[in-house]
Amino acid sequence: MSKKHQTEAEEVKEEKAEAAPEEAGTEAAPEAETAAEPEKAEAKPADAKPRDDALAAMNDKYLRLCAEYDNFRKRSQKEKDALYDDIKANTLKSFLPVYDNLVRALNQPTEDEAYKKGVEMIMAQFRATMEKLGVTEMDCLGQKFDPAFHNAVMHVEDEEKGENEIVEVFQQGFMLGDKVIRFAMVKVAN
Repeated sequence: MSKKHQTEAEEVKEEKAEAAPEEAGTEAAPEAETAAEPEKAEAKPADAKPRDDALAAMNDKYLRLCAEYDNFRKRSQKEKDALYDDIKANTLKSFLPVYDNLVRALNQPTEDEAYKKGVEMIMAQFRATMEKLGVTEMDCLGQKFDPAFHNAVMHVEDEEKGENEIVEVFQQGFMLGDKVIRFAMVKVAN
């Protein structure tokens, strides 16, 4: 190799050696930029507060809507259950005149034992059916008068009886659970 080529080769090596620290600096610069990027990501932009407020407002609105729907669902279920109970009570109330007529038939004196036995069997079946449906007869005789359960149609003065004591039941009262289907028609003493 000639001296000229050797000198040129050495110059190229020197240029590469001088360029190497610069390239190393340029390579380090992107790392420095990437290290600076997380700092920028951590710093919130100026419009972040309004966005956070809007997000919080939407979240609150969503939670309120969910609670409102849950309340609506519960209220609808209560209304549905109450409607069922009301319809059941009204239906059973329409059968109570049949009960009254069976009571009258049982109270009529008769010499036909087969007839009396038949009416007793029908009454037993009627009471069993009403009991299965949750209907109970009110026990009124000898109890204190309560306007929430009784309908007083007569009043009598009797020193042997207590104050507001029921002495006679004209029409039996019925309840479905805690609800009165028919008030008992009674005579009250004193």
